[in-house]
Amino acid sequence: MDMIVANDRAELAGARQALGVGGAGGGTLALVPTMGALHEGHRSLIRLAGEHADHVAVSVFVNPLQFGPGEDYARYPRTFEADLEVCAAEGAGVVFAPSAEEMYLPDRQVSVSAGKMGTVAEGAFRPGHFDGMLTVVLKLFNLVRPDAAVFGRKDAQQLALIRRMAADLNLPISIVGAPTVREADGLALSSRNRYLSPEDRTAALALSRALFAGAELAETGRSTPGEIRRAARAVLDAEPGADVDYLILADPATFAEVGDDHGGEAVLAVAARVGTTRLIDNVVLTLG
Repeated sequence: MDMIVANDRAELAGARQALGVGGAGGGTLALVPTMGALHEGHRSLIRLAGEHADHVAVSVFVNPLQFGPGEDYARYPRTFEADLEVCAAEGAGVVFAPSAEEMYLPDRQVSVSAGKMGTVAEGAFRPGHFDGMLTVVLKLFNLVRPDAAVFGRKDAQQLALIRRMAADLNLPISIVGAPTVREADGLALSSRNRYLSPEDRTAALALSRALFAGAELAETGRSTPGEIRRAARAVLDAEPGADVDYLILADPATFAEVGDDHGGEAVLAVAARVGTTRLIDNVVLTLG
């Protein structure tokens, strides 16, 4: 069966029917929400989704609600024809590519609030970003009606908030986290990497080097969170091309900074601007 491209709710409902998902004895469906400009990281998400359901749906929608004033909504890469080729090659059954008008009423009033977790770390530098992200994810869940949804762990705070939304709102969807995919030199794959000049790309490697330095200390089992933060920060401070927004060592479920008495998993996360491009990355550590 050929991959179906749906641009509105009626076409999406038809695609679900054609795939035979839902209902008694119907097949299962996994959703991979994306903003397009698909790369190898997205390919890995689609492949993982196929392990969790009979069919895979990929959404391609650049969500205006999660871009703040002065951010890169207008120039965010849009490569729809190439994205369709990626989805078809990876075995997606349906691509849902709605317009903003299809997703949002002109007088929209109700949105999802990310709560306290949406105001720290990434949320402190991008006010309202996580409200917009959760709002579109919930709408996609309601429209696509998947049994599972797959998100990359590179956006660790996003993944934590989606899991919390699913728990708080009793959503009957399994939330699957997928490993970060990196280039051979350690740079985390991102649709925004295409904005980097050769010089910027070299400077951007400081992000992953800083995280790996912190992870190496954590592996000894003898380093405190403060020592891990300082080791990672030293790497970033040595790279003048990286303008750091934050470097945190946080609880992966709440994104609250951990103290020196913390044991178990923690996420070391960084955000920095390199040239005109803002990048994020993280690694998960075990402390104590």
